[in-house]
Parts: sequence; structure tokens; C-alpha cells
Amino acid sequence: MSVERLAPTRLNLIRAERRLQRVRKGAALLRRKREALVTELFKLARPAADARRQIEDGSRRGYARLLDALALHGRAGLRALAWPERDLRVEVRSAQIWGVPVASIIGRPQLTRTVGARGTAPGSAGPTAVAAAGEFERLAELLLDAATREMLIRRLGEALSQASRQVHTLERRVAPSLLGQMGSVQRTLEEREREEHLRLKHLSRRRAR
Repeated sequence: MSVERLAPTRLNLIRAERRLQRVRKGAALLRRKREALVTELFKLARPAADARRQIEDGSRRGYARLLDALALHGRAGLRALAWPERDLRVEVRSAQIWGVPVASIIGRPQLTRTVGARGTAPGSAGPTAVAAAGEFERLAELLLDAATREMLIRRLGEALSQASRQVHTLERRVAPSLLGQMGSVQRTLEEREREEHLRLKHLSRRRAR
């Protein structure tokens, strides 16, 4: 955001003063928006940290079970047990928080299933494969629950960074530049007034003679 150089006229000085008021008002609004975004991020920080810890623990348990199942059944055996694949669909709703577009998952299917619901033949899947499937189904639920929060944190963080840049530009570049040019115009106008006053005074003296 740049400020055009002002011609030294009173009209431009008035316009610059009005623009400076708008700049200060805009910076104040952006500061309030920034504070609100920080508040929202603080609300999400602890749940997000807890969810990440749960996902990390679930991943560790799931891959440990998966390695045991691979050692017992092999890759081909696990692929056969995983058939047929599931078609998972979620319902998403869009919204806005302080002008930031976000999306949230408002509906999803139940991911954890019993052995019978998985459609595997009785006795074909041992307890190791069943345990691995259960761990990854619970991990998928954790990931879906955390997806909305993680996306919201990322969007709010981007909006916070943008608002901070805009406040910095308005307060450190635009406003000082406007003030500097207004001071220069004011000094030029005052100098012109002094010159006009001296000229009129000189004319008055000549007439008096």
C-alpha cells in the first residue's frame, strides 16, 4: 500500500487528513480482529494438542499391531481380509469466523465395527488382524474429529498473519507517509501565506508613497 505524493493545496491537505482518519480507524479494526483471532486460537490450542497426542499414541499402537499382523498373515493375506473396501462419506458445512471461511464435519459414519460387521469369514482373521483393524478404525475417527480443528487453526493462523501485516503496513508505512506529506504541504502553504503577506505589505507601502 503506497501513498501518492500530494500537490501542496488546501483541498489535498483536507483529503489527506480524512484519509489518515480512515487509516487509523482501519488499523484499530484490524487490531480488534487480531485480538479476536488470538483468542480463538488460544481456545483451540489445548484441544488440538490433546488430539495430536491421541493421534500419535493411536498411530503407535496401530502400526505395532499391523506389523504383528503382517508377520502372521503376510501382505496378501491382509489384503484379502481387508476386502471389500469401504466407501466413507462425510457431511461438511461451511461457515465464517471473523470473515475467515472455514468448514466443519457435521456428519460421518461410524468407523469402528465388530468382526461381523467387517464381513470377514469366521476364523479367517486372527486376533492380531482384528486388533490391527480396530486400532486403525479408531485412528481414522480421531483423524476425522481433528481435521476440522486443524483446518480451523491453519485458516485462523493465516488470517492472523495477514491482519498483523496489514496493521504493520498501515501504522508503520501509510500513516507516517501521510503525516510526512501533510507536514510538507502545511509548511508549503504557510510559506506561501507568508510570501503573500509580504507581497501585500510591500504593495501597501508603495501605494502609501
